[in-house]
Amino acid sequence: MRSPASVCEDRRPAFRSPPLKPSPTGDFGETFRASSKPDHALPRRRRRLAIRLATDADREIIYRLRHEVYARELAQHPTNAAGRLTDALDAFNTYLVATADEAIIGFVSITPPNRPSYSVDKYFRRDQLPFPVDDRLYELRLLTVPPAARGGFWALALMYAAFRWAEARGGQHIVAIGREEVLSIYYRVGLKRAGLKTQSGAVTYHLLHGTMPSVHDALLPIDALLRRVAAEVDWRIGVPFWTPAPCYHGGEFFSAVGEEFDTLERLETIISADVLDAWFPPSPKVITTLQQHLPRLLQTSPPTGCDGLLRAIARARGVAIACLLPGGGSSDLLFRTLRQWLTPQSRVLLLDPTYAEYSHVLERIIGCQIERLALSRTDQYRLDLRRLESRLAEGFDLVVLVNPNSPTGQHVRREDLEPVLRRAPLGTRLWVDETYVDYAGPDQSLERFAAQSENVVVCKSMSKVYALSGARVAYLCAGPHQLEPLRAVTPPWAVSLPAQVAAVRALQDPDYYTGKYQETHELRRELVAALQPLGWEIIPSAANFFLGHLPEAGPDAATLIARCRERGLFLRDAAAMGTQLGPRAIRLAVKDAATNRRMVDLLKEAGRS
Repeated sequence: MRSPASVCEDRRPAFRSPPLKPSPTGDFGETFRASSKPDHALPRRRRRLAIRLATDADREIIYRLRHEVYARELAQHPTNAAGRLTDALDAFNTYLVATADEAIIGFVSITPPNRPSYSVDKYFRRDQLPFPVDDRLYELRLLTVPPAARGGFWALALMYAAFRWAEARGGQHIVAIGREEVLSIYYRVGLKRAGLKTQSGAVTYHLLHGTMPSVHDALLPIDALLRRVAAEVDWRIGVPFWTPAPCYHGGEFFSAVGEEFDTLERLETIISADVLDAWFPPSPKVITTLQQHLPRLLQTSPPTGCDGLLRAIARARGVAIACLLPGGGSSDLLFRTLRQWLTPQSRVLLLDPTYAEYSHVLERIIGCQIERLALSRTDQYRLDLRRLESRLAEGFDLVVLVNPNSPTGQHVRREDLEPVLRRAPLGTRLWVDETYVDYAGPDQSLERFAAQSENVVVCKSMSKVYALSGARVAYLCAGPHQLEPLRAVTPPWAVSLPAQVAAVRALQDPDYYTGKYQETHELRRELVAALQPLGWEIIPSAANFFLGHLPEAGPDAATLIARCRERGLFLRDAAAMGTQLGPRAIRLAVKDAATNRRMVDLLKEAGRS
């Protein structure tokens, strides 16, 4: 299951103190109703809850519980004098146990691939199975939960733990056998019948299976319950609770170019409007230096701490070197920095919509408690500074402002934003992402303000405004006291030597870039004018991109993007960048005049298909 949109705040355990006697395996029909339990059904004291890998001592308890359940209660096996039930698979099976105050209250077993057999081999021939038996097939068996815990979330939590344990090891297919009386339970977690059943003692079992994608899809409706498990249970199975997901950042155009770079000439014909790279080349000074020295630059280690680059930035921005911290692009800085500052208990305020990497890092990686300041389409997604100031007074640990904002392109003037940030509580760290601010004007950066501030940090990328996206250069600008702890976690050579050289030369040619920014505004105006007859609602922008809402009469964003992709035009569906953008929002990068005309023609063609 992928990480949820927020962290569950209900910390109460959802079951009574369990009795010693176990109950039949697999019966967790009450699990899906656990979140509606009244308060009087909850324990009077907090218990220490965990799901963890079983120890050798745990296994002895499990084997005795298995005898009670499968031999005495279900009559699947004959009873024995030792009161202990085990089998050959236990030599290589993994057990996960649920505990309350260290007492085992449930367990599940996992059979990995590439071992002598699965449990289902006792009942079915492999040539009968409607799925491949390969090194990605994991078997779940022996899911057992006591009666008192069955009304809570333990069976679900154990099955989910087994899924995650298998998924983290590359598992893609799950097989299980389920009792006839409780098959609906397995359906609810994405497993389906394979059309085969068997009798074991007094119990009828059906063969079930499912893929990891089907499991993830089935778990979405019970997301709130999973969040409760994540909040209440000490998770100790050696893999993260949530399935780690890579951060989506566009760039799908490279699939058409060739990701092993054998056909780089396609970069000249593919239109990469799904990312916001500059439409113009780097300064001639950058190109000349790299062309003259590239072989040596590639084979030479760079200055360890980017000292020369930082001096060039300090001169250009009018700040002290102590106020600067280098990074290999703004993504490097936000992934590295926010994890140092924040914990799952941290409260963070984000604009909505805004740059999606922030919600990815804050929610999916750190697990912060996120609140959102909604920007209204009726107001063209402008940031209302009075509302912002009101929210700042609530005392968040971090507030993230992207200015100009992405995907909207809206910009708040420095002279308007500075007074609001100056009045913010000193305990609230204010992160201002200025990736595109140079397009808004040479005097619009908050860098000098941040360098003198107690709690303002400016994240400044040199990728988009200096045409250095492939080089990956960025820096933080803040008071030295904010950057000092980060220097210890900044690796040597954070920026490559070609990138450092390119960035220094770019900073030495401000007139070239100023001219390109002015051209960008004219190109954007021309592109917007060409798209408006198509019925697009276009949001005013200060940057090298803009947000457009497609007309209701035509295709939605996903459909239009798919059609354009077939024609070599790649666009960004903006839906995931905000909670209310809807299925018709597209972010479009500004290109040179000829490419813009091609884009318009392709969009017209795709809109008619």
